Amino acid sequence: MRRTSRKKRSTLANRAIAASAALILGGGGLVAVNVYASAGEGPSGSSPPTRTQNAGRQLSTIDCPEAVNGLPEVPDEARGEVDRELAAMDTQITDAYQQFADRKEQIARDPGLAENAVLGPLRSKRTASLDRIGIAIGRVGERPAGLESLAGCSLRADDSRGDGNGGRGDGDGGQDDGQGQDQGQNAGQGQDPGQDPGGEDPGQGENPGQDQGQGGNGPVAADFVDIQSVQPNVDRPRQRRGASRGTFTTDCGRNENGKFNPDNVIVAPGVSNGAHHMHDYIGNQANDAFASDDDLANGATTCRNQGDRSTYYWPVLRLQNGQDEDDADADGGGRDQNVGEIQTPSQVTLKFVGSPVGRVTAMPRFLRIITGDAKAFTNGDANANASWSCTGFEDRQLTDKYPICPEGSQVVRTFAFQNCWDGQNTDSANHRTHVAFAQENGRCPNGFRAVPQLVQRIVYDVPPGPGFAVDSFPEQLHKPITDHGDFINVFDDRLMNKMVRCINDGRRCR
Repeated sequence: MRRTSRKKRSTLANRAIAASAALILGGGGLVAVNVYASAGEGPSGSSPPTRTQNAGRQLSTIDCPEAVNGLPEVPDEARGEVDRELAAMDTQITDAYQQFADRKEQIARDPGLAENAVLGPLRSKRTASLDRIGIAIGRVGERPAGLESLAGCSLRADDSRGDGNGGRGDGDGGQDDGQGQDQGQNAGQGQDPGQDPGGEDPGQGENPGQDQGQGGNGPVAADFVDIQSVQPNVDRPRQRRGASRGTFTTDCGRNENGKFNPDNVIVAPGVSNGAHHMHDYIGNQANDAFASDDDLANGATTCRNQGDRSTYYWPVLRLQNGQDEDDADADGGGRDQNVGEIQTPSQVTLKFVGSPVGRVTAMPRFLRIITGDAKAFTNGDANANASWSCTGFEDRQLTDKYPICPEGSQVVRTFAFQNCWDGQNTDSANHRTHVAFAQENGRCPNGFRAVPQLVQRIVYDVPPGPGFAVDSFPEQLHKPITDHGDFINVFDDRLMNKMVRCINDGRRCR
């Protein structure tokens, strides 16, 4: 039976989530920005070549450098202040995107308005935040140079409207380096399976993308592809002698109790609405922006085995059916361009697997892992790890397209998390460098050790065809490539050690 009934979500109705406070801006001149160029910052911290927009292409979103990737290592003493400023910069982009969306027709007629009304003020706010980040780091270490280069943003077109490609239109399936070892979840995706089989871009028309999906905020028709037109592209990794072949499955439910919030305690601790989109939570019930490790250790859990108090969360999936949800007027919901009925998964599977080349070691408690990139549409795909498919067709995985599943088949989101740990840190300044994916040969990079790999499978019973999307930052236009998952390990030592023994011994445990 299709699960589309709306839930009464008291956690949202009873909670007022304050937006980040407006920043008081300092002086300083504005630098002119070419509103027809993409100034997005690649995840490595280096700017891609400027790409001039074709005349007449519809400018769709705001593209800003990802400031966290341009920072040096942030001292622990400065991390709290830096994280708050980075979250404030996300709020600045959200506000600027709304200004752009409200004036899109005027800007199309007068491109100079973009600089005066949107990009110039945004640059001033980002410059002030970057200056405060520099001051915070400089108090306890060497102040980083050149942060002002991360302030400028641009307007860009939605590439999927014109060429059928997601992300930056490069056809890359959104793979992170070293993804050959991910238990086959995201393998073989260098191709772009999202080309319309009929050779016609369904997103084109008199007003491409307008009045589609979320009121012009996406997704567009070109973001979907019939899964039956996609060729099988999953290669299972070869298990070598000494591989850890076991599995450990934990049952934490499907968020039947409706725990949602738009926080992200990993990326924006202490900041309400730090994600600007709503998350499903299963496992630990104490997770919000202000949860400490002690809060998580003592929090209730929906996991069947109470030794697993880990927190598992991901952006909610909504039907784009014109029906309001309880968060229609709330931060993370309608105020951040996320509308439609939130769908409760029909199935969630949390499975930990081993290494194809050797044994795994225990994860440290409170290890934080983010997989995928919530800003992959503007950042590019270096950290993207989205994987979409349909039941019965899971040998065909999509990264930058949503699947159109045939009647009787359900939509599947799969996340294969990083499976190598640096052996020292439970987090890092950019929340990525303390963990890594195994290399193509299955081995971890130098200095890293193999840990159990979380493979998360989420299934939805939604009507066949386009008409659904994951929540996203507003300027990411609800693109499928922005899908991501978050995990904080709060297994107790006894159960973690049991998991490791089970995987290394080649057993299947629950």
